[in-house]
Formats: sequence, C-alpha cells, structure tokens
Amino acid sequence: MDNGKARTVLCLASYEKGEALLDELKRLGKHVVLLTISELENAPWPREVIDELFVMPELVGADDLLHGVSYLARTRDIERVIPLDDYDVLTAAYLREHLRLPGLGVSGARLVRDKLAMRVAALAAGVLVPDFVHVLNHDRIRAFTELVPPPWVLKPRMEVSSIGITRVEREEDLWPRVEALGDRQSHFLLERYVPGSVYHVDSIVYRGQVLFAEAHGYARPPMDVFHGGGIAMSRTLERGSEDAQLLQVLNRDVLGALEMRDGIAHLEMIKSHGDGQFHFLEVGARVGGANTAEMVEAATGINLWREWARLEVLGDAYRIPARAERYGGVILSLARQEHPDTSGYTDREIDYRVNKHHHVGFVLCADAPDRIHELQESYSRRIAEDFAATMPAWQERPPNG
Repeated sequence: MDNGKARTVLCLASYEKGEALLDELKRLGKHVVLLTISELENAPWPREVIDELFVMPELVGADDLLHGVSYLARTRDIERVIPLDDYDVLTAAYLREHLRLPGLGVSGARLVRDKLAMRVAALAAGVLVPDFVHVLNHDRIRAFTELVPPPWVLKPRMEVSSIGITRVEREEDLWPRVEALGDRQSHFLLERYVPGSVYHVDSIVYRGQVLFAEAHGYARPPMDVFHGGGIAMSRTLERGSEDAQLLQVLNRDVLGALEMRDGIAHLEMIKSHGDGQFHFLEVGARVGGANTAEMVEAATGINLWREWARLEVLGDAYRIPARAERYGGVILSLARQEHPDTSGYTDREIDYRVNKHHHVGFVLCADAPDRIHELQESYSRRIAEDFAATMPAWQERPPNG
C-alpha cells in the first residue's frame, strides 16, 4: 500500500550504538523509529535523524512488547525491524514473525544467538568445534568429563562475547557450579578449554553470499581480557596470508551452515596451540563491538552499519561500494580518568579516537600491517602507564554505559 508516507523502519536498541545505521536509514528516505530502554532515553542519540523515539523498561517480555509495537503499527507502515544489539536479535525475530515481515525468524535467530544451537549446526557442517556437552542430562555430562580432561569452560547459551563464561579447573569444582544453576542448568553448555589465538571475521552477507569479509586477529583472547583485565587489541591480518585465506573459507562455511542470508556477521574462531587448526567459537548477526566497525572502515572505506541499512532498504538493488585495501587496528582500555587526554598521541596513522567515559583507545590505519603492529606495541606500553585501569568482570549482562 502506497499512501504517500515514508515507510517505517523500527530499530531496537538495548545499548547505545548504531548511529550510522540510523543516519543511513534517514538518508534513504525512511521514517526512523527507535525503540530503546528507559535508561537510554536521554542518551546522545542522533535526534536529527530519528523521527520518533519510544522507551520501555526493557526490550523483553513478549506480550507487552508485542502489544506496544502492534499499537505503533496501526498508524505506521512498518517494513523492517532491525536489532542494533545482539540482545535484541531474538526480540526482533519474534516481532517479524508476528508482523509477517522479512528477515530472520525465531528459528534462524537461534542459530546466531544460541551458543549451543550454533555449535550443533557448525559441527554437522564439518566445521571443527571444541568438544562440548549440553548442561542437561547429568549422565551425559559425567561421560563428557571422563572423555575430555579439564580445564573446561561453562558458557551461558544466550549471553554475548565472554559475559558469564567461567573456567572450571577440576571435576570436583564442576558439580557445585552446575547445582548452583538450579533450573537454569539447561541454559548452559560445558566445553573443552582450547588454548590458542582468537580471530574474528566481519562480513556483509547478501542473498546467502558473502560479498565482503575482513579477517582480524586479537592480540589476546577476549575472554582473557574480559576476566583478567588489560588492553584489548585487534588488527587486520596480512592480506593473502595463509590464515587470512583459510578464515575466509571457514567464514563462508559457517555462515552457510547457520543459514545466514542477509545482513552483517561477526565470526570468532580460535587457532589451537595444540593442533594448529581453527576451531569454531561463536557467530553473531551483528556488527562487532569494541570499535570493530571503525577499524574496518579505516582499512577499507566500508561502514558496516551503513551497509546494513542499505541491505535492508534496497533489497535486490543493493550493490556493495568499492573498497580500499589498507590495514586497520584498534587498541582499547579502561581508563582511570573520566575524560583521558590523548593529545600527546600524534601519529598520523590515528584515524579515530575513542570518546567514551573512562575509556581510552584509538583506531589506526596504515598501508602495511607491520606499522599497525609497531604502533599497537608502542601504544599498549604508553596506555598502561598513562591511563589503564581494571575492574571486575561482569558475570551477567553488563549495565549500559
């Protein structure tokens, strides 16, 4: 139905992010509605591109959310629902199914949100996955612990990144933790701990084809940084290197197994110190966090948030823009100071300075990977001395801000 009004795109945001996506939707002529949580009502959203902003205490609770969005749809022609955060992926899928809108439905969304579901699918497709067991049947768990020596990691199925993950060193420590979960046991899995180097691939997927993918390596595994503190760093792998090429292949295999058709994907793999092979860790239908989008844009000129908006709106008319092939890096740390003064960091390779309370960081861009590595090594020492702070890891979902 064409009533002369711009059609509406509803964006869900449990965290403050995705400003470039909102801006691109508006540039493409859409009526942009943002639904966020109450504590983010006064966040510095780009109000000039948001036509309407609504809040709820939280973006869960099926009936209240469904009734509220359905009420909005009485007077707004909603054509897309886009989740800006991993926590909103299943919520958006539920709304799409009820409103009969295109995009991931609930079953498809589980494959990119549920750590157990994605492992089962990846394993069935022949991708290497660390040995795991669902924390459900106790006999199966005992059989797993007899075959797979510790340490293990106990992982919540529906959390993101390293949130809620705990390392278990001995079997006698495992069962008290399992019992402490009570009725929540089935929401966890137990997995063999694999020491290794962690990598991520950030992609644009269109009609089931990977049109764009950048492979990166973390300086330290995110779980180590999350639980032990320190400085987080990631950088573009050398183009054409053996690891970069293999990660590209594995990325296509995993996204195909998880039936990813359209959107942005963030895949994480670990290269085992033991066997030298890549093993699956997780995938998300989202833009990677920790300034990954800024790093990708610095190196390639491709803004993942804007391309996501264009994919959603343009459909069959979508064409990916030309890309550059430079190298990017990101370095990020908590800071003792509320507003760290980074004016002493003046290298021309600085593409972006992180502007967030009690954080310090930079996105770097250079023509050669060695220069990114050199700057990250230098900056990590300087940041540790000038700014770095630590805080205890959150075992559940961290608060906004």
